[in-house]
Amino acid sequence: MMNLKKIIFSALLVSLCNACQTKVEPQPTLVPVMNAPQPKLTVKHPLGIIGAVEPVHILPMKSSFPARIDTGAKVSSIDVEDYHLFERDGSKWVSFSVKNSQSGELYRFEKPLKDIMVVRRIKENERRPIVVLTVKFGGKTIKADFTLAKREKFEYQALIGRNILTGRAVVDTALSNTLR
Repeated sequence: MMNLKKIIFSALLVSLCNACQTKVEPQPTLVPVMNAPQPKLTVKHPLGIIGAVEPVHILPMKSSFPARIDTGAKVSSIDVEDYHLFERDGSKWVSFSVKNSQSGELYRFEKPLKDIMVVRRIKENERRPIVVLTVKFGGKTIKADFTLAKREKFEYQALIGRNILTGRAVVDTALSNTLR
């Protein structure tokens, strides 16, 4: 009888072990592959890919000049010969001259003063007036903020910043003059 109990116990133990090993896992349901077209995620930039230096035309001047494209600059900047702050009808205005160094064309502007920007420099901070200028850039006419600066130490008379570039162009610094 003892042997019979051992045999039954062993058979039960073996069947339990086999049941654990032969447990059937549920199979995942196969989902058919769909060949539906995926939407293209494209961002339209009206000026396309532009280079590190591009021509800019400050209206109403007759000639354009090369400008440095600077994605690090928040606001665009232009070299002015001189500027004078004055008051007109209770509002602050600024008068300044822009001289195209290539053509020699000189134009005198009078614009409402929008704001004063403090530009941080190594030696001292520089306060620059901000005015709204109308520019032609890549065939597009754009009204944008420009700081008035003494850029005679720089190679380019104007610097085009993110306030003009954002949503309008992608910059490839290996290129230049793509907007001619």
